[in-house]
Amino acid sequence: MNACDLAIIGAGPAGMAAATEAANAGLSVILLDEQPVPGGQVYRAIETVPEERRKILGPDYQKGIGIAEAFRACKATYIPEATVWNINPDLSIDYSRNGGSAQVSTRHLLIATGAVERPTPMPGWTLPGVTTAGALQILLKAHGGIGDDVVLVGSGPLLYLLAQQMIVAGVPPKAIVETVDRERYIKAARHLCSALTALPYLRKGMSMMRQIRRAGVPRYSGAHDIRIEGSQRADAVRFFANGRAHHIETSSVALHQGVVPNQQATRLLGCDHVWNESQRCFVPKLDEFLESSVENVFVAGDGAGVAGAKSAEIRGRLVALRVAGRLGSDTDAEIRALQRQLRRDEAIRPFLETLYAPSDEVMVPGDDVLVCRCEEVTAGAIREAVDLGAPGPNQVKSFLRSGMGPCQGRMCGLTVSTIIAERRSEDPGSIGYYRLRPPLKPLLLSELAQLEREPTRDEPL
Repeated sequence: MNACDLAIIGAGPAGMAAATEAANAGLSVILLDEQPVPGGQVYRAIETVPEERRKILGPDYQKGIGIAEAFRACKATYIPEATVWNINPDLSIDYSRNGGSAQVSTRHLLIATGAVERPTPMPGWTLPGVTTAGALQILLKAHGGIGDDVVLVGSGPLLYLLAQQMIVAGVPPKAIVETVDRERYIKAARHLCSALTALPYLRKGMSMMRQIRRAGVPRYSGAHDIRIEGSQRADAVRFFANGRAHHIETSSVALHQGVVPNQQATRLLGCDHVWNESQRCFVPKLDEFLESSVENVFVAGDGAGVAGAKSAEIRGRLVALRVAGRLGSDTDAEIRALQRQLRRDEAIRPFLETLYAPSDEVMVPGDDVLVCRCEEVTAGAIREAVDLGAPGPNQVKSFLRSGMGPCQGRMCGLTVSTIIAERRSEDPGSIGYYRLRPPLKPLLLSELAQLEREPTRDEPL
């Protein structure tokens, strides 16, 4: 089996930048991505979104055009609409495409699958009409239209970015219900000095806040005891803020409590992970060149720890140069320059992570709240399983089937780990996470039966 020098999973800013850098350095590169066009989540549909909608989505989104154009111009082999469902220990990759399955093999692997929105379990979060802020933004990018009575609930920069984009699109949110309280601002102020080295980020944040105020969008800070009400679908949000009860009627609620690394592929390969207390999630254990504990497996983008699109691009280039260096190129000086850029760009993170830490209500929800949507498992049932002797997520899975549905734990894994940790008075890092097995994504038996060898660079895709 002929192996390419570098295989990349994911065509977001990290994957595209890595592919471009590596291909321009003369490496053979294959990039696999689920979407029909490159861009990932942050630059979703960047090549096909009409110019008018690009202006709505803002200048940061438009930066993706240059990254995508450079990627298209390089000599990397691009395989779109490819769903990776297994990665073998020899770094051969099984994926589905066009109703069948195929395989590619590589000497080095870059996992650039980005981040997923943190699960936001709360009363009523499974009602029709409730989605995530990220899903609502995808709808805005893909179709340009969303409802006119949306209530945004939670915390994090994406919440304000989406609000700004909705205002520009002419459909401002009905309200923003923030879980950020005054104490968070006080704690975050300790990191303000280092954050000042990333002034463009702070200016952008203040500009968004000003635009939201000018639009007259109501903001409720320090919200807690949040409950989405409705029988057949969402019809209101009820919460407490500033010592008062509030009730907002709405048919559309968008939840957000930040994003966390997508760890499905790294867990499948057995890469070591650590609990990041600042980001309150698991991240893969990486060295200074973003190589994991599994030799020749690298992680870039937000999958290496959430840091945003610019850092993702830098990380992708860094990995490409590291691989090129291993294959004989002199890349040391370029790598050191990228590492300096990365440190500067990430200087804002301690401030943001302190200010927008997920609320305790989301991390450890009440007993009656549904945690595993696929198998309809509540937080109370998980605590009962712990009391009966289940020490970790895999044992809870055996007791309750949590994490065994179509999402394979993406929607409940982190919450299950934190509930167990809280119940046992332990650190989530010692509790661990689900043990993942292939397939990473659901596939048809017919797709599995048609597994073929990998395409070569000379074969049509």
